Amino acid sequence: MFLHNFKYTLKTLFRDKTLIFWTFAFPLLMATFFNLAFANIIEDEKLKVMDIAIINNDEYNNNKIYKETFDYLSDEENEDRLFNIKYINKDEASELLDKDEIEGYLELNDNVPKLTFKENGINQTIFKYVVDQVHDTEKLVENLTISLSMSGQYDMQQIVDEISNKVNDYLKSNSIELENKANDNMDYMMIEYYTLIAMTCLYAGTLGMVAINKCLPYLKGNGKRISVSPAKKLGIVLGSMLSSYIVQLMTIGLLFAYTIGVLHINYTDQIGYVILLSLIGSIAGVGLGLFVGSYFKASDNSKVGIMIAITMFFCFLSGMMGVSTKYIIDKNLPILNMINPANMITDGFYSLYYYTDYTRFWNNVISLIIFSILMIILSARKIARARYDSI
Repeated sequence: MFLHNFKYTLKTLFRDKTLIFWTFAFPLLMATFFNLAFANIIEDEKLKVMDIAIINNDEYNNNKIYKETFDYLSDEENEDRLFNIKYINKDEASELLDKDEIEGYLELNDNVPKLTFKENGINQTIFKYVVDQVHDTEKLVENLTISLSMSGQYDMQQIVDEISNKVNDYLKSNSIELENKANDNMDYMMIEYYTLIAMTCLYAGTLGMVAINKCLPYLKGNGKRISVSPAKKLGIVLGSMLSSYIVQLMTIGLLFAYTIGVLHINYTDQIGYVILLSLIGSIAGVGLGLFVGSYFKASDNSKVGIMIAITMFFCFLSGMMGVSTKYIIDKNLPILNMINPANMITDGFYSLYYYTDYTRFWNNVISLIIFSILMIILSARKIARARYDSI
């Protein structure tokens, strides 16, 4: 009976053209829309090299820390460079600033940096932050220089050269390390793709619901025969679930192939864990569909509407319509996200990138497995205990 129900359900699912469209095509359309909507945003938000000016006076040229730091940050061979620098006098800098050809300019007077801007913005804030860091470093070098020179152990110029070289070496190595770490982190676009994967996993619930509907006597003629047969209801539920899951595996495989091969989405070296969580999340989605199909006594179309509404509600809470929503729920009503399968999936994805170990990831995997088992057991009990006066 299990194999017969499995094969019959699989054929039924593939013959439903509307269901196949929403199962296979809809996630791909959403991925395409995400790519069109967010690709330009991500590109615009990337840090770009900015044009600045530095007043080219003797004080700046004699300040080794400022000079070497800004030479490094403007070196064209440096992939992490921040600035295109013009070394000019103050009148020329003011003229370029008025014409909006530079973001601002730096002038050193008595070893005190003075920044001049025409307006406030992100670039100006970055410029000021860099100058502040260099100024603080210079003060540290001065204090160390005075302390060591008073001990009589080193020559003043030797101390300045050694410390400034070490400081610049540190700044260079630390800059490269920060850049590498950023490349491995998630951006806003990736968050949207992960919520899309979570939604696709829960959309498997529609497959599970359609599969279980055929076993219900008040909806299908086949359900009447199943209801009066001596077949174990758990086997029927598992057969319906397995056929639904196989179709879902095709959907997930197609989604990953499309996002990686066509949209060139980089899941980094965590791709194995991402796929694993997607497969387990799909089981949870199918289980949710079995539960909705078993407990909601309504027509096929009504159940589809209920299933989609539940899926979108869970995805909304997990941050699909706004990343901040997830954190608001986590802070004010954490129990809601603890029982939300979409949140378990997205939270598992985030944990791969925000945590150094996999404890939280495996916690989400275990939670999804428990959720799936609970949905299957409840669905089987509901079908087994259903009684009808007339079928």
